[in-house]
Amino acid sequence: MFPEHRPRRLRTTPAMRRLVGETTLRPRQLILPMFVAEGLDQPKAISSMPGVVQHTRDTLRKAAVDAVNAGVGGLMLFGIPATRDAEGSGAVDERGILNVALRDLRHELGDATVLMADTCLDEFTDHGHCGVLDADGVVDNDATLRIYAEMAVAQAEAGAHVLGPSGMMDGQIGVIRRALDEAGHRDKAILAYSAKYASAFYGPFREAVDSQLKGDRKTYQQDPGNGREALREIELDLAEGADMIMVKPALSYLDVIKAAADISPVPVAAYNISGEYAMVEAAAANGWLDRERTILEVLTSIRRAGADMILTYWAAEAAAWLD
Repeated sequence: MFPEHRPRRLRTTPAMRRLVGETTLRPRQLILPMFVAEGLDQPKAISSMPGVVQHTRDTLRKAAVDAVNAGVGGLMLFGIPATRDAEGSGAVDERGILNVALRDLRHELGDATVLMADTCLDEFTDHGHCGVLDADGVVDNDATLRIYAEMAVAQAEAGAHVLGPSGMMDGQIGVIRRALDEAGHRDKAILAYSAKYASAFYGPFREAVDSQLKGDRKTYQQDPGNGREALREIELDLAEGADMIMVKPALSYLDVIKAAADISPVPVAAYNISGEYAMVEAAAANGWLDRERTILEVLTSIRRAGADMILTYWAAEAAAWLD
């Protein structure tokens, strides 16, 4: 008799499919990136990311509480200053918008969630790069590391549980780890953006943070065609003391997430970035895709590839569906 094997037996009912499901997606695995801008008196919509806003300090607190109540595992905070300079000095200022907002959320939420901070200069520099520039206009790796160390300590003292260095500077994890330890913050964790690619999918994010960037970041972010290089970056970050690693973007790099998960002894995160969000939202708005099913399929695919955690702008909404 043909066929002898009938896999469809395990798909007959919702209960059966749930019983044998291989990949789980739970609210605790989702991290919500949030934007807070200095000088706003009401939230400012981000046109390329429908449903996402630049928050005021007050609306940030409320949205953060709502997200935590929905069950999300963590919050990743990005700050948008009113003024910028070549050194990104607002990043290390205890009165800077990101550090003030971290204090707000730590006061509001305590240890009820994992509070993460973007430890990078691009939102704070008037040239939009992730580091300071040398006399030739090239990002100066080692000068940038000194600022990252100061920035990480400032964020730790403001209440962040996790520091997220996203600038792809060589040696950034080791420098930040030493700075945190020397300042007495040995319990603060580092989420290393280990494999961050120079992607076309960052466009909406640049609107979200009012990026001042002209040109690109190809001298420090990875070439989209390189996979082995990502594994080298991951191994270096692990050797320098990373507590978690991340691949960014997610959907175009599912193979890299899988390769990272295969070698990593620490949790693996993936960032479902702004352009990926915008694509689905645009298609759903035009009636071309079922929005909820598509979002859950996207997030499940990232989990299936090997991500233990997903940074996604859908985190709070998806958490409510999953719960």
